[in-house]
Amino acid sequence: MTVIRLLDGTRVYLHAVIDNFSRRILAWKLAARLEPQTTCAVLSTAAAGLGLATNPATVVADSGVENVNGEVDALLALGQLRRVLAQVEVTFSNSIIEAWWRSLKHNWLFLNTLDSLAAVERLVAFYVEQHNAVMPHSAFRGQTPDEIYSGTGTAVPDHLAAARCVAREQRLQRNRALHCGTCLPESSPSTIPVISSVLQLHAANSRRS
Repeated sequence: MTVIRLLDGTRVYLHAVIDNFSRRILAWKLAARLEPQTTCAVLSTAAAGLGLATNPATVVADSGVENVNGEVDALLALGQLRRVLAQVEVTFSNSIIEAWWRSLKHNWLFLNTLDSLAAVERLVAFYVEQHNAVMPHSAFRGQTPDEIYSGTGTAVPDHLAAARCVAREQRLQRNRALHCGTCLPESSPSTIPVISSVLQLHAANSRRS
């Protein structure tokens, strides 16, 4: 969960679950109040598409009150999710979602007018869609989180590598085709008359003086 402050000073609370493997946002919800029901709703939505009947998923979260409470504990007791508290039960942190909060806020939200919960909700919905389906992730050699999550982008890295080679060759050819007629190499025969004319003009000026 992260807090977003509106222009009038009020706060809204954004909950989200990210898949550590694919960096895909599995579920998110914006709320006007910090309530455990929101955490439960987001976790349930994220878990619905994972097929966890026989293999529970691990939820890495911090120890904030939104993640550690009776209602969330009751949800985890169903057996589909297992909670691990970052930097408490494990040495590593939940840095992947924290990095996404930073990207969402500084690359998008803070560039817009945050004057209502509805406005923030529209902005977050757009960014989640772009993050999941459009923006290639550097960790996946050009694949999007959706492509990694669904396994449909295996050909993307090779396609991009081939396209880079073609683009580089085309750029080299265009650069080599460009030249200035007055800046030819000194060994070029076309420079000799120019140099001779300059010397003759200099000699004529010297005789006059």
